[in-house]
Amino acid sequence: MRLLVVEDEPQLTLRLQQALEAVGFAVDVAYDGEEGLYLGETEAYDAVVLDLGLPKLDGVSVLGRWREMGRAMPVLVLTARNRWADKSAAFAAGADDYVTKPFEMDEVVTRIRALIRRAAGHASPEITCGPLRLDTIGGRVSLDGMPVQLTAQEFRILSYLAHHQGRVVGRGELVEHVYDRNADPDSNVLDVLVARIRRKLKADLIHTMRGQGWRMEPPNNAG
Repeated sequence: MRLLVVEDEPQLTLRLQQALEAVGFAVDVAYDGEEGLYLGETEAYDAVVLDLGLPKLDGVSVLGRWREMGRAMPVLVLTARNRWADKSAAFAAGADDYVTKPFEMDEVVTRIRALIRRAAGHASPEITCGPLRLDTIGGRVSLDGMPVQLTAQEFRILSYLAHHQGRVVGRGELVEHVYDRNADPDSNVLDVLVARIRRKLKADLIHTMRGQGWRMEPPNNAG
């Protein structure tokens, strides 16, 4: 899963980036409203963490522009402004959640995971696919009750496929959602990683759709 953090405090931005990457997210950052607006317009994100008090263009304006353009990714507003008027303006512009500073990093991680899960149509914090269980709160994967050890890259791929199970996910879409904008993966890297995940799962859950991409479904639903 890929996130955008738009925050003008460098130390806080670094803390957020490190914490989010540590739990398996690919993270892009922007330090002002104009850069954040551009990235949100042109890149594919599963969620955004957005400050309100940004230089060049304030967060409410950035959010409003995204929504006017039809950009529907969930947005968590993270700001020192705690007046109801500021919260109301953020929600009116299209915010999905709101956390005031100072905050607990674990809370931000949990809220981001919940926003992504709900945006993909999953009400429960546990996403299942046959014998597979993906704990979206703890960031853990198990198969038939036994833990599955995945690298951060493998977890991002599996998580994206699990959130969007039942439909074909193309190669380009998967690249957009599991790598940050500075990455330049080799043409066959996804094939290698998907094959590695399949070996670890030891279950027929990820199906190759020749010339299209991959689809995640329980074995009895595959076609």
